[in-house]
Amino acid sequence: MSLQQKKILFLIVFAQFSCTSVWFAVNAVITELATTFSINPNSVGFFTGIIQFGFIIGTLIFAFFSIADRFKASKIFMFCAIFSAISNLGLLYPENNYWSIATLRFITGICLAGIYPIGIKIASDYFENGLGRALGFLVGTLVLGTAIPHFFSFIALKNNLQFVILFTTALSLLGSVLIGLGVPKGPYSKQGSHFQPQIITQLFSSKSFRKASFGYFGHMWELYTFWAFIPLLITTYNQINHTSLNINLYSFIIIVSGFFSCILGGYLAQLFSSKWVAKISLKVSLCCILLFPISLQFSILPFIIFMIVWGLFVISDSPQLSTLVAQSAPIKYKGTAITFVNCIGFSLTIISIQIMNYFHLQLNTFFPFLILSIGPILGLYFLSKKS
Repeated sequence: MSLQQKKILFLIVFAQFSCTSVWFAVNAVITELATTFSINPNSVGFFTGIIQFGFIIGTLIFAFFSIADRFKASKIFMFCAIFSAISNLGLLYPENNYWSIATLRFITGICLAGIYPIGIKIASDYFENGLGRALGFLVGTLVLGTAIPHFFSFIALKNNLQFVILFTTALSLLGSVLIGLGVPKGPYSKQGSHFQPQIITQLFSSKSFRKASFGYFGHMWELYTFWAFIPLLITTYNQINHTSLNINLYSFIIIVSGFFSCILGGYLAQLFSSKWVAKISLKVSLCCILLFPISLQFSILPFIIFMIVWGLFVISDSPQLSTLVAQSAPIKYKGTAITFVNCIGFSLTIISIQIMNYFHLQLNTFFPFLILSIGPILGLYFLSKKS
């Protein structure tokens, strides 16, 4: 890796971390948000679903107009990050209500469609070889961005809402400047043309693209539902065992552990393969889902270790599956392919999150989390297919 590539990777990675910090900002302060604006504290599933829905609409727009392949990716990233910061800051508007917050989350989700998949596109424009390792760093910083609101909430002590929203907004603005002004067009970038519907058919007619995509879809069924409901899982453990684990602190630790597994997975992919890393991750994550009901009977330390292991393997396959998708797509439509696959994957997260939220509220039990096993099972099935 040349010095220029290292510099570009650092800028992409740091910008991705900064700009994705707004994604789960509401999840970290839902209690304070509910108190401030007199809304139901059980709205976390709905607000998470809304931002995912916004992301899906955004990726559809980006894919339909082939924006990622027709325009300079770093400028798209910069403008989306700026608008994302503005919509995030809007959460502090004193006259907010349930639906205005939902609208702001929806807008943020649309903006994130120009950040996360575009970040992957930018990385693939710079790294033809070693893309798995580069995306390991990139997705690892998405994990950091997802976890950091919980850390901000933990250290804020008081005024969590203002502290978390202001800091995540500032990070998004910082990331927009870094990538917009510091990352030029990559050497492996190729300008595409207007979107044509038959492109999607052509993409999925490729066996390698189809297997990588469906492996990614299985992974996504589990990932964001697990992240969104980690505070609930810890709360459930506290209630059953009469303990008082700090929910924000341990949510941060469990989520952020995935940063290290993504980076390690990137190096392991160079030694073995991206598919090997993805399959190992899916297998371990599946075991964690099935063992979760038993883990609630563990003492504190084994339970925390178990949750950290789950946090490690629930995300370590993501950069490698994205690598497989990028490598199996035609260069001319690489950005559109990544964006479209992200769109379908995040659509599945809405379904799994809402199923989980509904059954938890109706049954008040942890058993619905076993439904998450569908994702890793299907992911492993498609990655292991011979034809």
